[in-house]
Amino acid sequence: MKKEKFHIEYIFDKVSQRSLWNHLTTPPGLSAWFADDVTIDDSLYTFKWNKVEERAQVVSMKPEVSVRYRWEDEEDESAYFEFIIHTIELTGATSLEITDFSEPSEKSDSISLWDTQVDELKRTLGI
Repeated sequence: MKKEKFHIEYIFDKVSQRSLWNHLTTPPGLSAWFADDVTIDDSLYTFKWNKVEERAQVVSMKPEVSVRYRWEDEEDESAYFEFIIHTIELTGATSLEITDFSEPSEKSDSISLWDTQVDELKRTLGI
């Protein structure tokens, strides 16, 4: 079954965009909220959770704006996950837009997992 794309957005009232960017792209930043451990070899990221390892390739990056990853073992050629940082002009707040793909029957679980992960991200950023 083909995976379904979804977008979710989170608002960060007071956060340094550079700090948020570092949490989305560097091993120490990603290890603080996304995985137990992260290493990089060129543009190949290795994410570790307990004893499970998964690798993702950076397929596009606009520094301090967006980064798109594609899981190495992903069967759906069109699937990826992406982080995009926006500034909300009216309030000056920063938002994080996440694009991901999931099976239609697993979409609510995927969103719930992102909610949990982003809560941890906010905590590590001191928000």
